[in-house]
Amino acid sequence: MEPKSTFSGGPVLEKFSQRVSQWTGSSWAFVLALVFVLLWAITGPMFGFSQGWQMVINTGTTIATFLMVFLIQRAQNKEARAVQLKLNEIVAALEGASNRLVGAEELSEDELHALHERYVKLAEQVQNRHGAALKQAVSVEETTGNVPKTRPPKTQTGR
Repeated sequence: MEPKSTFSGGPVLEKFSQRVSQWTGSSWAFVLALVFVLLWAITGPMFGFSQGWQMVINTGTTIATFLMVFLIQRAQNKEARAVQLKLNEIVAALEGASNRLVGAEELSEDELHALHERYVKLAEQVQNRHGAALKQAVSVEETTGNVPKTRPPKTQTGR
């Protein structure tokens, strides 16, 4: 798995975008947006509901939406990366846990769908064949009987 090159923008941009992201998700940001829309609506009769008056809200909301899309995506990327790292740490720390899916986030949509279908079939096989719960199965290979002859020893990282 090759590391992806990303442009973080440095600590100043990181801190700025984090603070903006936190603030825009606050109640005060909602109240400010609501006040802006109410003021715009109240001024409608003063400007005769002109095209210029309508363009103010259209332009303002378009710009805000455009910027928020990138801010939200950045926050989601960071959150997903953190969750993925935490899950990988849990898998690495559990004795006997399979680590074959560490890095699954790098798979294509088709590969993830195929993997999901395989696990659905695995769950059905475990329940039908053994009458056991899926949590009793250790791995896909052990459950389906396709255990490799030799298994490489599990490496413990960070210990």
